[in-house]
Amino acid sequence: MNLIEEHNKRYEFFREITGEAMLVHRKYKSGLLESAYEAALKYLLEQKEHKVERQVFLPIYWDNVQLDQTYRMDLVVDGQIIVELKAVSHIETAHRKQLWNYMNLTHMPYGMLINFGSDRLYSEWYQRCSNGTIEKIRLL
Repeated sequence: MNLIEEHNKRYEFFREITGEAMLVHRKYKSGLLESAYEAALKYLLEQKEHKVERQVFLPIYWDNVQLDQTYRMDLVVDGQIIVELKAVSHIETAHRKQLWNYMNLTHMPYGMLINFGSDRLYSEWYQRCSNGTIEKIRLL
């Protein structure tokens, strides 16, 4: 297997999740609330034998003290992929930073940003590196 095939195989789960999101977008189009896309994507991924948690609470800490603030991650797939869903006209830097912060706070290795809010489904894929930086993943 060559390096390109190895790279693409390593990140095949991104393509699979995006494929299921495309089915949801094809059926519902744009214009629904984010929660509708979230419920449908969770259902389809579970049909493919993925473990999917929805609206996962993420507590915030100051040192070792849990603060009176939590965030909620839209979907967590197989305990290692945060899927942040949007239903907006276009993705902005603030949406990316939200996902990146979730990845850093949880130390989860992978994140996806999926937007159902336009005529075409849009997704971005990220990996958290061992040094804590977040890098965008592309299939070759």
